[in-house]
Amino acid sequence: MLNRIVVVALAVSVGVVAFAGQQGGNQSFTPTRINKSIELLAQDQPIYYTQVDGGGYEEGKALAQTWADYITYNLEHSPFDMTALRAFMQGLVDGGPTRSGHRTPTVIAVLPFGGINEAVMSANYWMVEQLLGAGVHGVLLAHAQSPAAIRVMVQAARYPHAPPADGIDEGLRGNGGQGFAARIWGVSTAEYQRMADPWPLNPDGELLLGLKIEDRHALENAEASVGVSGVGFAEWGPGDMRLSFNVGPADDAGVLDNARNRVLAATKQAGIAFLNQMNADTIEAMIDEGVRIGANPGPEVADQGRRYTERKMPW
Repeated sequence: MLNRIVVVALAVSVGVVAFAGQQGGNQSFTPTRINKSIELLAQDQPIYYTQVDGGGYEEGKALAQTWADYITYNLEHSPFDMTALRAFMQGLVDGGPTRSGHRTPTVIAVLPFGGINEAVMSANYWMVEQLLGAGVHGVLLAHAQSPAAIRVMVQAARYPHAPPADGIDEGLRGNGGQGFAARIWGVSTAEYQRMADPWPLNPDGELLLGLKIEDRHALENAEASVGVSGVGFAEWGPGDMRLSFNVGPADDAGVLDNARNRVLAATKQAGIAFLNQMNADTIEAMIDEGVRIGANPGPEVADQGRRYTERKMPW
């Protein structure tokens, strides 16, 4: 929960918004957090995302009123361009606020390397700092094979003064890079450094860190990986999982179903959100099953899910 000063600042910057064209939720709403997705997940409300493969100011401004709760900014297979990302985030601010009154939608950036082992993560941890310094609200690690690598990712997302956490060494983020991110969030640099910490590890944290358990090696460590303190959600990556097991649609012999079920069970055990593809025919059953993040379902399916869960936050 933000302290009173930040709530006042947030209310000034994003307003209490009532949109004539909104599709659902209360007609007026005051956000209590920077990160819209965390605010919803904390209420056990599913969230829904759309994805972009890069983009700058105009793309951000165009997406400021997106139907989605969060935007996946995919750098796994796109150029690692921080100038474009910063412009994208500024476009979101200038085109905002969202219908829910948040300054921007949540933005999760996909890291451009895999969590193969601790050495790879340690060598590339600076990318986490660069991405968070651009004002994004979290990162997603592809091919999260190693719990040790994941612990370094969490470290890389934290400041040294953050509250201690079991199994996580001192934070690696340095002073000096918080100014732009603080302006994107609409808070002071001191408040940014306090709030820029992973949730649910820190109940007041505004960063959402995710994992792709998307190959057979990652699957072997699924329970340990999603149980790392600081991880907020995980997915199972059916496309890469199929490649890893070298199975086609007609001959997987339940391999993919077993993989999905194992990752889903692991997220439930860890108390974090599970991400899965959804459509109009599956969304309600998946919500009942425990899926809390819908992968790019489109506005109509997302609307169906929000009504099914009687969501109060406007969309």
